[in-house]
Amino acid sequence: MAIKNPNIFKKAFAVVRIVLFWTGIFIQVPIIFLLPTGPKSVAYMRVYMWWLKVTTGLRVRVHGELTSARPLLVVSNHISFFEIAMLSYAFGGSFVGKREVSRWPVVGPIAKKFGVVFIDRNPATAAQALDTVNKQLSKLTYPLFIFAEGTTTNGAYVKPFKSAMFNIVENSNITVQPVVVNYRTHRGDVISDEDIANHLAYFSNAKMDMGPLAVRERKAFWQLFHVMALGGFMVEITVLPAPDITGMDRKQIAEKLHEMVSAKYMEIKDKPATK
Repeated sequence: MAIKNPNIFKKAFAVVRIVLFWTGIFIQVPIIFLLPTGPKSVAYMRVYMWWLKVTTGLRVRVHGELTSARPLLVVSNHISFFEIAMLSYAFGGSFVGKREVSRWPVVGPIAKKFGVVFIDRNPATAAQALDTVNKQLSKLTYPLFIFAEGTTTNGAYVKPFKSAMFNIVENSNITVQPVVVNYRTHRGDVISDEDIANHLAYFSNAKMDMGPLAVRERKAFWQLFHVMALGGFMVEITVLPAPDITGMDRKQIAEKLHEMVSAKYMEIKDKPATK
């Protein structure tokens, strides 16, 4: 069944949802800043993301478990900003993010509290950035998530992984484990590529190499509101085994992980959800 644009009544209910969402977020901000930076504030992120899950109408279904090995870098495909919320909600842990986000008002300080490891993608400071990430990652007792495509997609495919993302893994003791994120209707039915592009994904048409383009590109706030008006959906997360990357360079690691994630995503995206 094709996803239809929400009617006026669903939009009105979405207004209630968005007000509840932001009310809960602002109530939690003082709590976040009072928490000591470290595992406790990272653990609290699950509460923060649970609130987004409830108010947005999301469901989460996880297949498999993450390895207990640490340090652990978890690599995921990236379709929407909802993955940030649902991966941390499902597993705990934090993310690798771009340095620019650390300077955003409110969002930057909260991200730091939530343990986000920021990297500067400027080639002139790349070596220093990688050394910083390596030192931080080696001390973590929780998983760190990374979106190796470097951008979000329309859900029709998985973009090649950027090898530079795996400089920190090359010749290290870091375990890398891939996961696949797929979107379903709220009850678990398949969503077409066109409907993902037009209703659920958050991407730029200009960055797509294939698949359907969005009829309307929404800013983050309006994308969140639109999903609330739709009544939410299911986020299906499939955990894949951690591959043996011993002796591989960063390019080989990127290609291996992309092959695993892309193959699994293309296998399951057009099939009904499994329980």
